[in-house]
Amino acid sequence: MNDEIRSDKVQLITFDGVNHGVVSRREALNAAEDAGLDLVMIAEKGSEGFPITKVMDYGKELYNKKKKQTESRKNQVVVQIKEIKLRPKIGIHDYITKMNQGLRFLHEGKKLKVTLMFRGREMVNKHERGTELFDKVRSTFEEHNLLERIIEEKEAKAGSAWSKVYSLKPLA
Repeated sequence: MNDEIRSDKVQLITFDGVNHGVVSRREALNAAEDAGLDLVMIAEKGSEGFPITKVMDYGKELYNKKKKQTESRKNQVVVQIKEIKLRPKIGIHDYITKMNQGLRFLHEGKKLKVTLMFRGREMVNKHERGTELFDKVRSTFEEHNLLERIIEEKEAKAGSAWSKVYSLKPLA
């Protein structure tokens, strides 16, 4: 910006968008000073091999950039992933409580991660028991008419845990 630009020749673009081509740095600085604005380097090297500079109000440019960032942050939707952890030997009432909690998360528009944790000898029949429990989870979704609303179902296996992430289409 301004005197920090070290190149002898620069490509000058004025504040109204007119390209003046390659001029000396001193001429570009004078043009910016006459307009009462700053000379800002936009690109290190342009098509002609010289830095591209533009005459602009740098403070106003920073303000507009910051304003756009806050506006875009305001419009972002943060998707939360809620997790329920199950065990292969879970009791029926514990299962119902966990699934009611999971169903509430899904109705709130959050993603649900169902993790099945195995310990010790439970790892021997890991695939059988895991498949059986995840089928039970799917049947619970079917009972609550959520199966047709599932748009994503990711599966992951890591060590002694087997996870599935479910996300639903929002209610219309």
